[in-house]
Amino acid sequence: MSRSLTQQLRRLELFLIALSSLTSLAFLFIVIPVASLFVSCNVHVLLQLFTSPEYAYEVRSAFVTTFVASGIATLILLLVGVPAGYVLARYSFPGKPLVESILDVPLLMPHVVSGIMILSAFGRRGILSPLVSLLGVRVEDSLLGVVLAMMYVSAPIMIDTVKAAVASIDPMLEHVARTLGASRTRTFFSVTLPLISRSIVAASILTWARALSEVGAILIVAYYPKTVNILVLEYFQAFGLKYAIALAVPLALISIAIFSAIRIILRS
Repeated sequence: MSRSLTQQLRRLELFLIALSSLTSLAFLFIVIPVASLFVSCNVHVLLQLFTSPEYAYEVRSAFVTTFVASGIATLILLLVGVPAGYVLARYSFPGKPLVESILDVPLLMPHVVSGIMILSAFGRRGILSPLVSLLGVRVEDSLLGVVLAMMYVSAPIMIDTVKAAVASIDPMLEHVARTLGASRTRTFFSVTLPLISRSIVAASILTWARALSEVGAILIVAYYPKTVNILVLEYFQAFGLKYAIALAVPLALISIAIFSAIRIILRS
């Protein structure tokens, strides 16, 4: 083996070792807090939260509210985010960079500010309050408020993921379908949508996860009905870390189980 080839192999080994080390550090940085959560959980307190009349109703209601609201938010964003992502990926129009920048605003805003923005638009004193009153709904301290808060902070994830997926598809595939007589609608549903289906599933997962984890905007818009995240914060302030950990463990378990199941389904 020549000397230069030996040196190249050594450099490659060092490079792979460096990559492996950095990957391991990233993994440990994520997994250690997760493992610590489960190790630190007091099983007695956990059972008490779900069985004791003092806590059980509030805890169960918080879980139901969290998953119902995040599910509704994800479904609505799926309906509006996929078309929006497609339009932004395929069409050019005046002011498009500005539109894209505005759509990404929730990613940059502190989430407490996002909550204030939602109230300034849809709250009792918001600029759209006459319309909200006409519809007979209320945003403050309502399930609608929770859904709106979750949707606002999650929308850019859905739209940007779909936009990137559509942009990665060769437009010629759609043009071929059009030349064969397919309408724009049929081309979208028979060609584009199947090609980006996995990306849509990934976008939905990420959007749901972001909605599920929201706290700041919900604190401002709708403290009630309480979500699990709000309840964890409340228990931490009232009872300390032990109760907050016990309430966080089921949420972590459910999230891990759902993410694992979806990934298994996608790979099958």
